Amino acid sequence: MHLSKRSLQIQPSATMKTSAQAKQMIADGIDVINLGIGEPDFETPQYIEDAAINAIKAGKASFYTPAAGLMPLRQAVADQTNSDYGLDLSATNVAVTTGAKMALYATFQTILDPGDEVLLPDPYWVSYSEQIKLADGVPVPVATGNSFKATPAQLEEKRTAHTRALVLNSPQNPTGVIYDKDELVALKTWADEHDVIVVTDDIYGNLTYNGETFTSIAQLSDHLSDNLIIINGASKTYSMTGWRMGYVIATEATISKISAFLSHATGNPTAVSQYAFLAALKGEEGEANAVAKMHDAFEERLNTIFPLVNALPGFDMPTKPQGAFYLFPDISEALKLTGIATTAEFVSRILDEAHVALVDGNAFGVDKHLRISYATDLASLKKAVDRLSKFMDQNIQ
Repeated sequence: MHLSKRSLQIQPSATMKTSAQAKQMIADGIDVINLGIGEPDFETPQYIEDAAINAIKAGKASFYTPAAGLMPLRQAVADQTNSDYGLDLSATNVAVTTGAKMALYATFQTILDPGDEVLLPDPYWVSYSEQIKLADGVPVPVATGNSFKATPAQLEEKRTAHTRALVLNSPQNPTGVIYDKDELVALKTWADEHDVIVVTDDIYGNLTYNGETFTSIAQLSDHLSDNLIIINGASKTYSMTGWRMGYVIATEATISKISAFLSHATGNPTAVSQYAFLAALKGEEGEANAVAKMHDAFEERLNTIFPLVNALPGFDMPTKPQGAFYLFPDISEALKLTGIATTAEFVSRILDEAHVALVDGNAFGVDKHLRISYATDLASLKKAVDRLSKFMDQNIQ
């Protein structure tokens, strides 16, 4: 069987692979604590589930919808974004997709020609680089140093005549850092000057902690510019990962082409999920409490688990995460202490010996780091840290 060069260069999602391995071990009867996937451990709020059930009973979920989603849902996304970002969007600026991952995939397929380069400040989410390759583009990592935030000077070092876009993620997966307004102004000025499209992935925008605030680069203007594309979705804010609801916001001309692509790629987003997402955006009595409860739980977990992980031998996190739900410790010293040669081996041995699933930082473009998700209950997180502590004690040479 001949396989395309495109397919042969794609690596499977490291986070999905780690989670699948952990789940298989659990199915085999092994007590594994899975901190390898970014999935809220809360069930979807009841009022959202009820809306889906009602849509099914009313026969609304039985038929195709427009490729870019139901018009009322697209308008609700526009309205919510206008309220949050101070923009003046309409439904025609929105395409609803089968998860934010598809929103990104459709975007890259629409804006990239073969050989176009996309700047990726490291560390970056695992699927950015692979999706760019699938569009015959070229992912270009940009080293950001200990701040984990790109500067115009760092981007300029990597810019070439083929640079088409920059992917910006704040709060960032996997570090939890947030770009402040001054940093965003500098990046926007640089992007505008060099006609670089900014794809801003704002999926964790509602998950900030300890008084920190999120500003999107899209909020720096009262209108949506031609070189700005917003990616977001329902998964993190509303704990709707399984519903697969994401969206792209861009100019009407760009959305029309993304919609055309979606008409051939997925046909339309799942109908019942769209009605559930519409209910999430519209909100009902108890909605604020459900979302706030999840947020407060993540904040408590961060504040509890951050010092515990930082106290592990050889684990170093000089800056506390500001958002999302991940820790990204530097384990350079831990590797030296244990004599373990690589981060991949370190993560593999922790899974085999301590039964804790983590993700190798190389999947995010940065060596000698690992990602720990705290999107699970506090008791399990504390138990995981205890296991990591015992692992280090048993392996320090």
